[in-house]
Formats: sequence, structure tokens, C-alpha cells
Amino acid sequence: MAEPYDRWHKSLAGKDEKRCREHGLVPTGAHGQGDRWQARWRDEAGVQRKQNFARKADAAHHAVTAVADTARGIYVDPRKGKIALREYSAGWREGSTADPSTREATELKWRVHILPGLGSKTLGQLAARPSVIQSFAAGLQRAGLSENYVRTILASLSGALSAAVADRLIPANPCAAVKAPRVTRQRIIPWTAEQVAEVRAALPAHYRAVTDAGTGLGLRQGEAFGLAADDVDFLRRVVHVRRQVRIVGGQRVFGPPKGGRERDVPLPESVSLRLSAHIAAFPPVAVTLPWRAPGGRGEQAALLFTSLRHAAVNKNSFNHEWREALDEAGLPRVRVNGFHALRHYFASVLLADGVDVRALSEYLGHHDPGFTLRTYTHLMPSAPERMRGAVDRAFATLPTAAAAGRSPG
Repeated sequence: MAEPYDRWHKSLAGKDEKRCREHGLVPTGAHGQGDRWQARWRDEAGVQRKQNFARKADAAHHAVTAVADTARGIYVDPRKGKIALREYSAGWREGSTADPSTREATELKWRVHILPGLGSKTLGQLAARPSVIQSFAAGLQRAGLSENYVRTILASLSGALSAAVADRLIPANPCAAVKAPRVTRQRIIPWTAEQVAEVRAALPAHYRAVTDAGTGLGLRQGEAFGLAADDVDFLRRVVHVRRQVRIVGGQRVFGPPKGGRERDVPLPESVSLRLSAHIAAFPPVAVTLPWRAPGGRGEQAALLFTSLRHAAVNKNSFNHEWREALDEAGLPRVRVNGFHALRHYFASVLLADGVDVRALSEYLGHHDPGFTLRTYTHLMPSAPERMRGAVDRAFATLPTAAAAGRSPG
């Protein structure tokens, strides 16, 4: 190991060597002040760097590591980590390439949670003490935030700190040592057909067919609001999911479906008839909204579902009507009874009838069939029942012993 420098003592040369041998090392002016041992090395620019340690072994280890890291081009100057998280994250967030609504959600997490809790800490302080972030996460949970939301907050913080590692401001991301809260996945209990019908009937007439887009096509709320007349191909019996209505900066905008992935969903005859009846009663309205963000290029679509003022549906206004419908149907106003309950019903119907998970995942617009499987696996027909049914159907096609072979004799 590299020999550390002793800050507290010095040896005398020349005529004083005998005195050093007799009396030991001579104290320096720094004797007893600060850490005794100092690691010294030169960075990539040839500038000497140094750092003090209480133990000789720690100083020696740091010097060896610093020299090796410099040779490999991965040395991180500890002084660069003195920038505050608040200052560094501002530039990181500004450079985000996420869509406007995602950036808006990210800014909310930082403004309300991360910056008040950790904004004054330097990157170096966070890198040196992951326990600070662990305590921060625990505090969010004690404040009543859900496990899943705490995980998204930590993920956003981790993204900024990973960028700091890439910028060589800190040697490692401290979030890697933080244990995120475990999410308890609740089993989805789909609505019954009667509950779907009751909520549908309780909605205003011009919104009733919106439920058909959820239960019969698996559309998300924003996708249903963004469904246009030319997205529904009655002849080829398919619906093209091309856009959604979102709120960004308090303003309604058009945007691509979640994940930026357009998709096609087969159009069942029953849903076709309901959409046709809706169009006859409430003709589509041409609506122009900015694309992706306020101020974006205007995009026009002849929407199937609009407000009574012939404007794009505002989800806040619709959700008020939805809650009123839940009351009439005798369903509690809880998160699981939101518009997403219609997609769960859609998934349960398809799985019960044998539609495979990969196809269901495509219809729902999920990024990964594995996510669909984890979400709805408990709704799939049980393996024993499917096995019995498969064998029974196969045996029904086999000829009987009397007809196929010789009779016993």
C-alpha cells in the first residue's frame, strides 16, 4: 500500500538525526489537530490531491484506490460532490426528455417531497450516507404516502443521482443501498355485469357509451375521451387507439396513448351497436387541442365523447359525474372503483373465455405481458378445471370401445 503521510510528526535530517533516534519523531504544528494520517496522490491533470484519515490503514487504502481509479479514468474528485442536490437536480430536471405530463408529475414530486427533505444536502453527503435517504423514505411512509408512490419518488431521486455518477460528481448512487418499501399488491375483484350496468345507467346519457369503450374495448379513461369517429372502423370491425386527452399545466391536450404506443383492438358486434346508437344520438364533434403540451401544434379530431358544450371531456368534471353514478349504484367512492374498474371487467371477461394473456396485453396496451399476467393471474380459469374440460372434450370425440374394437369374449 502507498505510505500515508503523518501530519502529526516529522523527522529531522542532518545534524538532528541522532536526536530523532534518541527521542523519537518530533511533533509538528498540526499535532493533535484533525485526523493524523493523510493520503496523497495525483489526479489525471497531475495535480496533487490529499485527504485526511484517523487511521493509517484507511489513508493507505484510499491512496491506493485513488491512484488505481485515476489510472482507469474513473477517479471522482470529492470536491465536485459539494454541489447541493437542489442546484444539481434543477439542471437534471430541465434536461428531461419525458413527455410534458410526466415532467409535470416529476416536478410535483421534487417540489413537494424531495427538495424539502433533501434539497439542502450536497451530493457528496448523500453519497457518503445512504442512511439519510433511507430515513427520508421512511418519513414519507409515516406521512401517509402509499408504498407505490414512495417508490416512484425514490426512483426519480435515483435518476438524478445516477446522472451525478455519470457526470463523475459522486462515485456511486446511494439509492442502490436504500431499501424501497415493499408494495402490497391487492387482488383485483372485477365488477359484476349488474354493477357495470347500474353505473352506466346512472351516468348522463351522453356519457353512457364511454363505459362501453372501457368494458368492451379496454380503453383507459383518457383514451376513451380521445376516441374519434375515424378511429372506429365499423366495416373491418377494429378500433384504432391513436390518442388520449390529458391535462398538462391545467389545460386539456391531445397526446399519444400511454407509453406512446398506438394499438388496434377488435370491435365486437355488441360494442359496435352501442357506439352506433351513441353516434346517432350524439354526433361526433370536431375538437382542436394542442398536441402533447399547451402551445403545441393544433390537432383536430371528431370526438365521439364531448361535454354538453361540445368541448373535449375534462376528466375532473367527468369524475364528478362518475362519483354520483357510484352512489346510485351503491358502490363506495374508493380508488378501485374508478374508471379503471371497467378495464378490469374487460380483462376478466376475456380471460374467463380463454383469451390468452399475450393478446389481452396487446388489447390493454400494456408494455409487458408479464405485467398483465401478474395483475390478472388470479382471474384465469384454474388449471385443474381447464385440464378436466380439455380431456373431457377430447374423450367426447373418441369412438366407444364397442364401436372401435372387438367385444370382450
